[in-house]
Amino acid sequence: MKSNEAFDLFSVTEIELIYRNKGRAENRPLLDSSKAAYELLLNTWNQNKIDLVEQFKIMLLDRRNRCMGLSEISTGGMTACIVDPKIVFATALKARATGIIMAHNHPSGNKLPSESDKSLTKTFIQAGKMLELPVIDHIIVTRDGYTSFADEGLVP
Repeated sequence: MKSNEAFDLFSVTEIELIYRNKGRAENRPLLDSSKAAYELLLNTWNQNKIDLVEQFKIMLLDRRNRCMGLSEISTGGMTACIVDPKIVFATALKARATGIIMAHNHPSGNKLPSESDKSLTKTFIQAGKMLELPVIDHIIVTRDGYTSFADEGLVP
């Protein structure tokens, strides 16, 4: 491009970050344990899908471990779903979260983490460290219970 050529301003995309907080901080649910996180997840999970397809969600936390919001990141098939770290962290950064709890369901009802679950968690923990946005926990949700990666020592 020559220096004297004019820019076509209509071809430049404007990027805007917007955050709308509809609630008061003191009214947010306190997540002081994996059980509290699981109960909130289970109460908000679509019960028609929990035993049908795998879904991945994140809970966005403020500095006091209160849940700022829940975001459904991906829905897959009966045995897996694809999770893009860029979407997870873009969502958390946009919401001004200071921590993340990751969650996904196992339609089979099996609460044990797979090797791919463990690998994904490690990847997200490393990415969170770089962004100073820690992954607090990763919870596997089933209708009859849960597994917390933090409780199992899989999240430092």
